[in-house]
Amino acid sequence: MNIVPRKFYLDDLFDNFLEGDASKMKCDIYEEDNKYFIEIDIPGFSKEDIKIECNNGNLVISAEKTRKEEENTSKKYIRRERIYGKYTRSFYLGDVLEDHIEATFIDGILKLTIPKLEERDKRKYIEIK
Repeated sequence: MNIVPRKFYLDDLFDNFLEGDASKMKCDIYEEDNKYFIEIDIPGFSKEDIKIECNNGNLVISAEKTRKEEENTSKKYIRRERIYGKYTRSFYLGDVLEDHIEATFIDGILKLTIPKLEERDKRKYIEIK
């Protein structure tokens, strides 16, 4: 019986070297019925750990988890893989109705519904004289 993981000695040092914090919050974004829909995987967090901010079309989602000091310090860990820290994703959405953004967090998946402003033709035509 082998309780030491196969990659124990290198401790997966280079496995996630080039992945940034964004890799911790995988997402799908799609558009339907004049709304954006964003679904983000944030497993292991509670909804109190997540902060959503929208300012001038910039949506910032951050999740922070701090390590709680355990009462029983007699544990001798062989490996600790659960990650603590702060992760952030940001998206530029353009003209959206910021006051009507809805968010739900169920089973580690954050779902956002973001209504877009009605598209207006912003082009200005110049008369030639």
